[in-house]
Amino acid sequence: MISRLCHRFLSAAALLGAACAATGAPYLPRADDQVVERLALRADDPAARELASLRANWRRDPTDAAAAARLAAAYIERAGAEGDPRYVGYAQAALQRWWRASDPPPVVRVTRAIVLQYDHRFDDALADLGAAVLAEPDDAQAWAWITAIHLVRAELDQARQACDHLADLTPELVGAACRAQIDALTGHATRAATSLRAALHDDPAADPALRVWALTRLAETEERRGDAAAAERAYHDALALRRADVYLLAAYADFLLDNGRAAEVLPLLKDHARADVLLLRLAIAAEATGDARREALARELAARFDAARARGDTSHRKEESRFALALRGDAEHALALARANYEQQREVADARILLEAALAARQRAAALPVLQWMDATGVESPPLRTLAARLRELP
Repeated sequence: MISRLCHRFLSAAALLGAACAATGAPYLPRADDQVVERLALRADDPAARELASLRANWRRDPTDAAAAARLAAAYIERAGAEGDPRYVGYAQAALQRWWRASDPPPVVRVTRAIVLQYDHRFDDALADLGAAVLAEPDDAQAWAWITAIHLVRAELDQARQACDHLADLTPELVGAACRAQIDALTGHATRAATSLRAALHDDPAADPALRVWALTRLAETEERRGDAAAAERAYHDALALRRADVYLLAAYADFLLDNGRAAEVLPLLKDHARADVLLLRLAIAAEATGDARREALARELAARFDAARARGDTSHRKEESRFALALRGDAEHALALARANYEQQREVADARILLEAALAARQRAAALPVLQWMDATGVESPPLRTLAARLRELP
């Protein structure tokens, strides 16, 4: 059985594309004693106690690479759960002693790669991960992130190869979920859903974090097949595990928005607006329902995008494109952002916003990279197919 730490990172790796956008590039304080914000960590919170213990161990000996990597990993887990970019910055700070090292300790390499990918430095991250698996071919955590980065970049052959390595090292549920993601992108969504449901049934005692990850993959796969009822069952099963997971909340919110149920998004996300991706969906739902908070939410979101640009963070382009299109009605700006985003990230959500923006701007040529990708892969997605058909009807 894989370790609890690997479970954490398998979940994080699987949601990589959204996590990048959810947290944005790492924010580093100017000094060690700079107070950025008092985070909501209660003394009776087990995660808070763990972080406090890991920080204390690291501070006793900042040259201890293992202690630094454990602290950074805990921060990254918190970022995935809450969507707060400061945790990624704290992770980078813990690794600062080795940040520019050409040959850091092996224990640091994978953690550094995870932080690098948050800043969309995918080539640098893959270089670290490649070195890690060269040194330790059985490093499941590294193979999980290699798979995830190739998926984000739509490099499906490389993703499948890495996924095969991962499957050899992990329980059947991990391999099934990993392969399902790729099958769902290559015209085999029904096979993906069937194998993933079977793996979930056969491993009912799997770690809750792992089950959340697998159930979310299943829900998305059912959506690709056009089976909304099955997708909702999988989402509900994942939510019932009560694990903090930004990606799960964002995916389910999108499912509700797509099915004309924006009113249900408001209570779902009302306590989760710290994460930009969740604030975006909350603002879209508020606009769709005429909620009194819609303008305030849109202003807050605009301020966050402005602040990200001011610090050189361009990792929010997909979300800002959705904002420009859905809340500002600016198709041209949305299209420019979506095109720039698609140069780096090519997951289904990235493809979709580019199609939507191109359609709104009536610029079919701008959508050609996505249309060609759809033809080449046979990806199954009713929204993508509908948008593509409408674009092809443009004069």
